[in-house]
Amino acid sequence: MNKKTQLVLASLTAALVAAGCASGPSVAELNALTEKIVKASFRDESYVKVERITATDETNRACSDADVAGKPLDEKTAKAIEESNLKAIKWPSDGKFIGDWKQGEAIAQSGRGLTWTDSATAVNGGNCYNCHQISKEEISYGTIGPSLYNYGKIRGVSNPNDPASKAIVEYTWGKIWNAKAYNACSNMPRAGHMGILNETQVRHIVGLLLDPKSPVNQ
Repeated sequence: MNKKTQLVLASLTAALVAAGCASGPSVAELNALTEKIVKASFRDESYVKVERITATDETNRACSDADVAGKPLDEKTAKAIEESNLKAIKWPSDGKFIGDWKQGEAIAQSGRGLTWTDSATAVNGGNCYNCHQISKEEISYGTIGPSLYNYGKIRGVSNPNDPASKAIVEYTWGKIWNAKAYNACSNMPRAGHMGILNETQVRHIVGLLLDPKSPVNQ
């Protein structure tokens, strides 16, 4: 632990001790101390900068504060966050929502990208299997998110290009692009919104989830 980190930790300890004698530090004060600790404990490495940890927008800030308080966002705030993020969704520029499911599967299985050992110009993966089951062949997958196996089939999508499937197709695109448009404090990364995946990659993942020929729907 370097001296700068020790000093910041000492400040935090003093604040916590003071909490026993007074009302204690405010959330804003604790957030400021936490940011100091993070900046003192991490360093820029390659193209990955400390600001990636400390920089946050109003959506993440509100959800983090609610999490610290141990209670969900109030309905009004949650709705406002969802509406704001819904407006921020970038829909396909060419109007095409469905891509190649085979490329989508490769993206979903890849966890590469955004680390200091990756090239800044490398194509990111979606890392979808880290949180979801996607096909019955996959023997290792995360359970933070719901299973996506048979995603299109159970939603009645036999032809994603059929106008009858439009609502599900658009929802699927929007959910991948910016999950917080549908659930204010969703744990799902805002893949498109945050620049993790590009438009073409999102299109391929939508194909993976909705194409009847995809292993997802077998």
